[in-house]
Amino acid sequence: MNVTPDLDTRFREAALREGLVDVRYDIVDSPVGDLFLAATERGLCRISYWPEGMEESLARTYGPRVLRSPLDDVHRELDEYFEGTRREFDLPIDLRVAPFHADVLAELARVPYGRTETYGSLAAKVGRPKAARAVGTVMHHNPIPIVLPCHRIVGANGSLTGYAGGLDVKLRLLQLEGAMLV
Repeated sequence: MNVTPDLDTRFREAALREGLVDVRYDIVDSPVGDLFLAATERGLCRISYWPEGMEESLARTYGPRVLRSPLDDVHRELDEYFEGTRREFDLPIDLRVAPFHADVLAELARVPYGRTETYGSLAAKVGRPKAARAVGTVMHHNPIPIVLPCHRIVGANGSLTGYAGGLDVKLRLLQLEGAMLV
């Protein structure tokens, strides 16, 4: 049986209306490549530079009912960010991470647009001054890059270090924000 696009849209809308979806996702084009976006009814839960395998990952974390559906608010705020008209995001967030990760990500969210911090300074701000490497691990596993701006975290000497989207993307994001780099 072939499902027409109209019927498919109606099924998707009905599933959303009836609360039959655990997580919605979309893949959008951006100046730094395709971005995989996902949200639960509580808020944005994932941005990934690598869409492959994300549906399965979402199903394991949030529940099996995963549906591709536009995330207009997320897409709009990201577009505004890339256009240079948005410096902070107003999106609700659904984080399901360990307490240390939650503390680090909460502090990360406070790093201002156009500024950088070191892994060590972020560790100190969460009360773990010797945990720079652990902070690096949290940055590596940040479920919502760009919105939770791990691209603003640099090495102790100001150097660009690892980034999920690649160092070229990290540099582009920092340049977009006008960050002063060493």
